[in-house]
Parts: sequence; C-alpha cells; structure tokens
Amino acid sequence: MATSDAQVELVRALVATIPLGRVATYGDIAAAAGLSTPRTVGWIMRTDAADLPWHRVIGAGGKPAAHLAERQLQLLAEEGVAIRDGRVDLRAARFSFPGAPNG
Repeated sequence: MATSDAQVELVRALVATIPLGRVATYGDIAAAAGLSTPRTVGWIMRTDAADLPWHRVIGAGGKPAAHLAERQLQLLAEEGVAIRDGRVDLRAARFSFPGAPNG
C-alpha cells in the first residue's frame, strides 16, 4: 500500500512535536499516526526529514541507526538525554504522544 501525502505530513508533524531532551521510537510514531508498520516511518525519515529533529527518532531498543549512531547520540547527549552503552534510556527519555495508544 502506498503512503499518502497526508500520512507523510502527519508523521512529519508528529516528529516535529517531540520535545528537546525526549525521543520517540519508529513504532511510537507509527502507532500515533495510525500506520501499520514502523518501517513506513523509517522510510519517511530517510526521504523527508532533513528539516526535522530526526535525531529524536530511534529504534525500539533505544539504539540509533547504525550509520548515524555517533552523530545521533552526540545530539541527544547535548539535549540531556540519558545514554548508556550506546543506547538511549527509553524509560527516562521516551515521549508519549497525547491521545496516542502509547500515551
């Protein structure tokens, strides 16, 4: 199933709301946007997120994308996000979208 422009814009809007010092997983964003898979969020982030706080979107295990790990963890650490052994402490930093299934 193709991703609609409205879905892309909704994901972009959700990512834009993640506050400084907090993170959301691809799955959190997919659930909040009503998407069937976190992979769709990953695709959107790869293709249309240069102007967004992309570094605040991480994998479900708290690990950053391998090819961006050093830069992503640096940006998150600068925002005060707790990082241990190359992973974000999701219990401390996870953002819940208001009204979403995870929030």
